[in-house]
Amino acid sequence: MNTAADTPTDPWAPLDQYVAERVAEFDQIPEERKVELEAVGAFVRAAADTGQAQLTFICTHNSRRSHFGQVWAQVAAHHFGLDSSVTTFSGGTEATAFNDRAVGALRRAGMDIHPAAISENTQYSVRYAADRDPMICFSKTYDDASVNPTSGFAAVMTCSHADKACPLVYGASARFSTPYVDPKVSDGTPEERDTYDERCAQIAREMLYAMSRAGA
Repeated sequence: MNTAADTPTDPWAPLDQYVAERVAEFDQIPEERKVELEAVGAFVRAAADTGQAQLTFICTHNSRRSHFGQVWAQVAAHHFGLDSSVTTFSGGTEATAFNDRAVGALRRAGMDIHPAAISENTQYSVRYAADRDPMICFSKTYDDASVNPTSGFAAVMTCSHADKACPLVYGASARFSTPYVDPKVSDGTPEERDTYDERCAQIAREMLYAMSRAGA
């Protein structure tokens, strides 16, 4: 008989628990917010019926909120059995870097994240399941055709500035506005870690809700 010390630990258990906790918090999402998230889910459902649903999450710098959106939407699709027909992307109105504080928040949530190519704009390998290829995440503009779709995708605006700065997202067949408060407001303060964890959890919760409606 295996003792506790002999029993292998499931490396994905913390992420599974995190996801379950966020699903249990759907009642925390305001009703008016649910309307927009349900529209995202409806887009995914319709696009998946005819091919592949592609979602591009957009904020100004593609450094924090848009990466949270991209990663959690893909995890949510996996959780609800949709990831074979859903692919997520992210971009900004300008390219900077995937902020290391956001990387830390995702790691604390249970993601397996490691630098894949270190530079001023480091590329990160982000794994959320043993049987899925890692996502490669780094900062880029939303219209970078080398990594992002150029037509038929849904643009999901995660910050008000980018929403106003991009009145037209070329190539998008749908557009949704789900702005979030930038966790950058707490950079360098005692509240920094809590703020990033809170925003990470909020976006995870809402992407899980959207994908739960995609199968409804």
